[in-house]
Amino acid sequence: MAMYHDNHPDGSYEMANRVLAFEPPRVISWKPGYVSPATDMLEFGGWIWRYDLTQLGPDETKVTLSYDWSAVGPIPRQRIQFPPFTPDHLDNSLSHLAAIVAR
Repeated sequence: MAMYHDNHPDGSYEMANRVLAFEPPRVISWKPGYVSPATDMLEFGGWIWRYDLTQLGPDETKVTLSYDWSAVGPIPRQRIQFPPFTPDHLDNSLSHLAAIVAR
């Protein structure tokens, strides 16, 4: 997956994702991975994204986004400061998701 983030050391980068939970239409969770420059192998840094969805009505869903970086080891922390996102970044992500769904 092609990605871009201002705070990433390279700006543009690629990620792989391992799905941890997929229970449509309630849950999706994944662990992002990356190709290690040292080994050229796919590695996972220990952080997890998760969306929990609760239907509130026929046209309304509550979405909870969580991000867990507690298992991040020392090597990724050498390149990326954790937590890499402020709480408003999570709010922006939910707003972006809402805009996409509204289209």
